[in-house]
Amino acid sequence: MTTALVRALGDLAHRAVHPAGCGTRVCPPAVVLAERDDGTVVRSGSVVAKAHAAGTDTADLAARLRLAAGPGRAGTLLAPLHGAHLTELHGRPVTLWPHGEPVDPGDPDAAPWEEAGALLARLHRTGTQGPLPAMRGPAKAALAVDRMRAARPGDPAVAPVLAAWRGLPGWARDEAPPPAGRGAYLCHGDLHLGQLVRHPAPHGPWLLIDVDDAGLGDPAWDLARPAAWYAAGLLPPDVWLRFLDAYRAGGGPAVPPDGDPWPALDVAARALTVQTAALAWAKSAAEDRAPDEVEQVMIDACARIASLPPELAAEPTS
Repeated sequence: MTTALVRALGDLAHRAVHPAGCGTRVCPPAVVLAERDDGTVVRSGSVVAKAHAAGTDTADLAARLRLAAGPGRAGTLLAPLHGAHLTELHGRPVTLWPHGEPVDPGDPDAAPWEEAGALLARLHRTGTQGPLPAMRGPAKAALAVDRMRAARPGDPAVAPVLAAWRGLPGWARDEAPPPAGRGAYLCHGDLHLGQLVRHPAPHGPWLLIDVDDAGLGDPAWDLARPAAWYAAGLLPPDVWLRFLDAYRAGGGPAVPPDGDPWPALDVAARALTVQTAALAWAKSAAEDRAPDEVEQVMIDACARIASLPPELAAEPTS
């Protein structure tokens, strides 16, 4: 099925590039950009076709596509081709997107941290029209914990991750709505550097991509992954400050305009630490290996979080 889906996605993207056919041209083969349970992405020329996860709520996805296609998001979110149009291939909802130039993983010094902060601030300050689903960040964290439990049933090694998870408030575990006044902001829901591209490629402005988890929620969630990396010692302090300063300069509402940002970020950062550690345990089990060095850093961070007394829970874990 996977091979058939990849081939169908490549054909769909190719037809979008050449609706009248290729004629005498010889087109290069389609390229698989990602192949995961939550999304298979195939590129043909200037068009990318994405098969979303099986079981995706297509009404919610259509609302998210309308969000990305809206004129108010120009310069912030990459717009899909054909607006909110959805196709189905092999039981999966499929969307079409223009190709953008991604962040170069081989050049970490050129990573667009300031641009990411500015884009998030702009997104969080954007008003919305029409109903939108909730941001799926907490739901993804809960799914990661469920995946870990299924992959390592009864394994005592995961106890610190579960303890850190139980120490989170219900909203961060997808068991309750966000705190009053914090849940009505437009959020991306899964921010990391892989969610930025230059469009038009290769030298256009940076834009946010992948709206599968976008919706209304606490904007702190969108800062939580870099905050968690910083707290765990994986993101250098100067890089964290560049990102945070750019977000504040853009008027982002997730943190106060000055002073200590951590009270506003603590819960979401702890949740992303748990999510990352849970996925590390699940993936290492599936691949029959021990966690790698970076994965172990996040697992160890959960142990520190779990050991914190409640009165210190709002402090960074590094």
